[in-house]
Amino acid sequence: MHLARSLTGISLFVAVAAAACGGGTTARSTSYGSPTTTTTTAPAASGQPSAPASPAAPAPGQASIGLGKTALGEFLVDGTGRTVYLFEADMGTTSNCYDRCAKFWPPVTSMGTAVATNGVLASLIGSTARTDGTTQVLYKGHPLYYFTSDKASGDTKGQGLNAFGGGWYVVAAAGDKMDKG
Repeated sequence: MHLARSLTGISLFVAVAAAACGGGTTARSTSYGSPTTTTTTAPAASGQPSAPASPAAPAPGQASIGLGKTALGEFLVDGTGRTVYLFEADMGTTSNCYDRCAKFWPPVTSMGTAVATNGVLASLIGSTARTDGTTQVLYKGHPLYYFTSDKASGDTKGQGLNAFGGGWYVVAAAGDKMDKG
């Protein structure tokens, strides 16, 4: 009896998972040279860059990255509208912000790959393992961070600061730093 219920539950899970994966896009994992770094891509059938991801609700503990807009222009924010930054001192996909640095610039972490929303390209979102065992969100290969002085949605108080050995910048939709501000 338990075996029949287990098999029915597994069949239902597989059917739901297969339906959720429908739509013609396939996710694949690509290494950026480090065995702990992966990026999820959703290639377009035409070979062109994939279209912005449609909004999807993240699972508990899963980050979402979208676009916010202020006087600086459009840049990356998390699911609550909080600004995220890149750190110029990072080496590729490896974070150089730990200990005291991470107290002021906490990493954007996620349980699983972050969800792309509001005009962000899913193909640019990835993740990397941190030395503390957490998974940090990447965008176009840049580890992402918050700034502790940003208290409200849309705050950009960390923009252009130079601290802990490098510059901190909000991130444009294309994945590059924004020099404005």
